[in-house]
Amino acid sequence: MNAHVLNDCWRRIGVAGDASCAELAVHVHCRNCGKYAEAAQRSLQRPVDPAYREMWARELARPEPPAQATDSAAMAFRVGHEWLAVPLVLAQSVAPLAPVHRLPHRSSPGSALLGIVNVGGRLVPAVSPARLLGIDTDGVPPPLGRHAFARLLVLAAGARAQPFALPVDEVHGVVRYAAAAVRPAAATVDHAPLPLLAGVVADSAIEAGLLDAPRLERQLEGLLR
Repeated sequence: MNAHVLNDCWRRIGVAGDASCAELAVHVHCRNCGKYAEAAQRSLQRPVDPAYREMWARELARPEPPAQATDSAAMAFRVGHEWLAVPLVLAQSVAPLAPVHRLPHRSSPGSALLGIVNVGGRLVPAVSPARLLGIDTDGVPPPLGRHAFARLLVLAAGARAQPFALPVDEVHGVVRYAAAAVRPAAATVDHAPLPLLAGVVADSAIEAGLLDAPRLERQLEGLLR
């Protein structure tokens, strides 16, 4: 027999065939049989087709594209359908969701200020990014093909600044970009740019609206006055 011709007996008399092989009484399944292991070795030792070898030689010989220079970073997250990002200097931490406690006379219906939430043992104002930015989240289905976990994104302008916790539907992670390559937020007839939006950044997975850090800070601080 040709050394590279496979004896695929498992397809004829084994578990994928009529199961008439006497060795099944010993091995139970073909994958436990020495003939199956032998066939695997022969498969790995088959001669490589010249056209296949040449295709991969050309592919591996291609020079790598030059790495894009980046000088900025942002934390990307999702609210409803919208992917957004804040400059990384504002993103203090990401924490699990926790119950929000309403503040008497402050947490009014429709207000972006939801109340206070415990983040690592510290009570932090909880702010709805959907209400703050005017994003409609009603009836938004969960994303298809992946698991998404809601989180608290904690924002603060510095170690001594007042932190704010934003319940978000998903955290993508850090997006690195070149500040000079930030695209302007384009308005369409049906969808105007979100308020506080400074532009659009992207990585290989998503595009996100980059929020203007100073204006966002002023909006958050104004909720406590």
